[in-house]
Amino acid sequence: MIHYGLDGRAALVTGAGSGIGRASAIAFARSGASVMVSDVNEAGGAETVAMIEAAGGKAQFCRCDVGNGDDIAALVDATVAAFGRLDCAFNNAGINSLAADEYEDAVWERAIAVNLSGVMRCMREEARVMLPAGGGAIVNTASINGLVGNPAQPAYTAAKHGVVGLTRHAALRWATQGIRVNAVCPGVIATAMTAPLVENPDMRKVVEAMTPMGRFGTPEDIAEAVVWLCCDAAGFVTGHPMVIDGGATAV
Repeated sequence: MIHYGLDGRAALVTGAGSGIGRASAIAFARSGASVMVSDVNEAGGAETVAMIEAAGGKAQFCRCDVGNGDDIAALVDATVAAFGRLDCAFNNAGINSLAADEYEDAVWERAIAVNLSGVMRCMREEARVMLPAGGGAIVNTASINGLVGNPAQPAYTAAKHGVVGLTRHAALRWATQGIRVNAVCPGVIATAMTAPLVENPDMRKVVEAMTPMGRFGTPEDIAEAVVWLCCDAAGFVTGHPMVIDGGATAV
């Protein structure tokens, strides 16, 4: 694993109780950052903190529902209180929305609140402390469903397209103020969210056949890209939706 030179910096990761968020929090800590681990799942978040500390890293947990603006503001304040600064933020928390009644208002509104409005509010609160400090790096989790259509997930697809647009907007807005903003667009990654695909042999074969590299991605595949986007080596990269999908969208 690569050390990305984040010693002395502080990182915030939402949705860090499992999957991509956990792998990214661990990768930030491995590269020297102090990490604020956040999730609605307190047990999962505590486990991520324990994993980081067991490896010699520094981390704390703060519960946050990114569908709640007050929670997000409190999370950013807690990060600064704990570490004295905020240099890197990975806005990763999200929910799936595979449901037969997806177009019902409650399902649609919750998916948009978490997957899109939550990212907007996270960026707003992160910029509130990054701008006076001279800048920072923000990465948002979009998806290949933010770049192509998906007939089964209308709310998720709309939200992830919105995340790509928000990322480009924020990158332009803060380009001269020291904040870089990028997004990662994962393909199908083996996480709890995709367990129904991973654990179903027939569906697994379908997904693997649709991916030129012939496998599901891993949370670590995404984490390495996230931390790189936040390090100094990516200092001229902003407004970029980085596709990490094993070639699925190249077909």
